[in-house]
Amino acid sequence: MRQFFPASDLVKEPYSAILGYPRATRAQLQSRVKELKSLGIDGVSFEGPMTLDKICVLGKGYAGIVVLAKMGTKKVALKIRRTDSPRPDMKNETILLGAANKAGVGPKLIASSKNFVVMEFLSGVKIYDWVSELKGKGSAAKLKTVIKKVLTDCYKLDEAGLDHGELSNITKHVIVGKNITMIDFESASLERKASNVTSASQAILIGSGLAKMVNRIYKLPPKQKIISALRNYKEIRTQQSFDDVLEVLKLS
Repeated sequence: MRQFFPASDLVKEPYSAILGYPRATRAQLQSRVKELKSLGIDGVSFEGPMTLDKICVLGKGYAGIVVLAKMGTKKVALKIRRTDSPRPDMKNETILLGAANKAGVGPKLIASSKNFVVMEFLSGVKIYDWVSELKGKGSAAKLKTVIKKVLTDCYKLDEAGLDHGELSNITKHVIVGKNITMIDFESASLERKASNVTSASQAILIGSGLAKMVNRIYKLPPKQKIISALRNYKEIRTQQSFDDVLEVLKLS
């Protein structure tokens, strides 16, 4: 049975190692507990595919650790700012996730503070793991549905001028479950030229471990044909040029 620990328990070992990862003073931990309570976090559960100091978490990035939490009876994803993060607070990431949400992409932003971002909890697996386990009748159709949704979300981000920044290594940045959702906007930017469709297409379809698995399940068109359609999209970024990419990939 899933166990949620009250926020006040997180100042104690071993959970303090996550709340103040990689190291924090007692004063910092107590301050963070107050922050959690002000956000309405009622408990935290340590489970997930990653292990830090023998404690399970949902994810780890260079700026934060993600754990499962709850607000009342609602499960949420809680991102905790690492004490060694290059960023002084979560303000910029909150703005970027808000911009993604406005475009209709990403986990829904619920609340944030200096050291935390509270988001919609998404059950599912990372896209690489999902593709590696995909087999049997109808697998090509399922895969096409996922790729089309990812690329459509990328087009929405391109239109919004928001560059995700890490889609060239897409394996960790898309969750496939009940919904197909892009995650991890901590490296996103509204200043860089957005290149989400081209970055994601290259990662999923051209010359990577993921692309090789994809090509075994659904026969991709010749690489040069994909590159040509992407080059055209990059030059004249329109709905039509994006539709042309989908048509070349037999996703339209």
